[in-house]
Amino acid sequence: MEVAPSLAPATRLTGRFVPRKSGVLIVLVVLSCLVNSMTMGYDGTMMNGLNILPSFYNTISLNTAGQSVNTGIIWVGGCVAALFSGQVIDRWGRKAGMAYAVAISCIGIPLQAAAQNSTMFIIARLIVGIGVGLSSVACPTYCSEVAPLRWRAFCLGLYYAFWYGGGLFASGLTYGTGRIQSSWAWRLPSLLQLIPALLCLAVLPFIPESPRWLMYHDREAEALEVFAIMAADGDVSDPVVVTQFRQVHETVLFEKEHKASNNWLDAVKTHNNRKRMLLACSCAVIGNMSGSGIVSYYLGTMLSQAGITNTTTQLQINIYLSLWCLFTATLGTCFADKIGRKKLGAGSMGASLVFLYLVGVFTKLYGTGDDWSGTLATVACIFLYQGVYSFGWTTLLVMYPPEVLNFSLRGNGMSIYTFFSNGAACVVTFAFPFALEAIGWKTYMINASWDVLEVLFILFFWVETSNKTLEEIDVLIDGDVHFDAPTLMAVMVGDAEVNPDIVLKKDAIDAKDTSKQAIVSVC
Repeated sequence: MEVAPSLAPATRLTGRFVPRKSGVLIVLVVLSCLVNSMTMGYDGTMMNGLNILPSFYNTISLNTAGQSVNTGIIWVGGCVAALFSGQVIDRWGRKAGMAYAVAISCIGIPLQAAAQNSTMFIIARLIVGIGVGLSSVACPTYCSEVAPLRWRAFCLGLYYAFWYGGGLFASGLTYGTGRIQSSWAWRLPSLLQLIPALLCLAVLPFIPESPRWLMYHDREAEALEVFAIMAADGDVSDPVVVTQFRQVHETVLFEKEHKASNNWLDAVKTHNNRKRMLLACSCAVIGNMSGSGIVSYYLGTMLSQAGITNTTTQLQINIYLSLWCLFTATLGTCFADKIGRKKLGAGSMGASLVFLYLVGVFTKLYGTGDDWSGTLATVACIFLYQGVYSFGWTTLLVMYPPEVLNFSLRGNGMSIYTFFSNGAACVVTFAFPFALEAIGWKTYMINASWDVLEVLFILFFWVETSNKTLEEIDVLIDGDVHFDAPTLMAVMVGDAEVNPDIVLKKDAIDAKDTSKQAIVSVC
């Protein structure tokens, strides 16, 4: 028998390109989040810009219904992806899911750029939507399971914060290419959507597989190595590493002993799982149906109704809005653990609905007149709405759902979340153009009134997940502790001690066969 320091095998189990320094690896994990989310953010703002460009409008021949289909079909693709994404990442791994997502996107994006008519454009965007949908399941799941406790909120919060990073890139491109006197004014931004997808592919060889996925597939030694690299520069005897390993190992054993399978039916079989899915899917509904979808995809229509009809001015505002949202979302990410998930969600939505009401009021009063100060007030409220929404809800959209799901449910639970998220986005993108055309400013008033109900739901039903490991969050929902270890935060601040001796039975690790089960006992 050998004690903890000898557990690091002579042959590395995590891959030759994975760095051994925690700081470097954390940066790479965060980067994997950023480039995934930039693909989605790029798409949203690109379509916003393309819908403003006359060359795109003329080539694809859009009416109100066509605009809705072209914009919203990507969410239909996301719904399709949700049907199989959970099974993919549970069977082949979280990293494999991200790689498959990039491959699918790399098929759809060139087709989108080469589209000769609306039918070809719609089919291409459906394919892109499948890739984006798979990515939105695989990447948040991966990041929630890999990122150390102190970095998890930052990593997951930045996921959608850099939606606006991709958006800023796209808005700048559409502004620049808008002056091209040909269809390349919109084809070039469509084609350059490949850049963040390819960046994601470039990062994958340098990051490890999820340690929780490895643990569930009886690869404990590899899981231990990943925990050690992420938290302690590879030191497997570090108390934080030992504590997290014990929590995850014993929780996974509990789930296996109780035959927790990973299929969609499990999401509704038990009271605790139904509660988990209610909490996770609440983010899908709240995040998409709070009014943000109007600004994300139909900013041009909003600005026209507010009295700003110049195409160049609308494109400039699109750029400034993306930059503003990137700043506020990143700021919210930095405060997510300090404020707490419930306060952040309720406070952000409460402030958002106030500004959405004001957008409706100012659009009604000044949208058809020549009062420039009233028009500026409307635009200011749009910026303030997006700012407070981004501070809280952009941060929480994929931070909260994977936190409240246990391991056995996380893959398919995130698929269900993605299905509801894309379904809600479909409703918004298909319905709001007609609503804005038919009832104008009243659309904002109705949406803001709905947001009041969302705030009440958060206050009465959400559980607080900040500063807790995923296994400790399970305790909040299940009411039972599945591991014999102190809380990780207590160990980190020195309020609890653990025995760092983890014993492996002799020859449990075979460097030539990393799939061999490592039999672990924790002292």
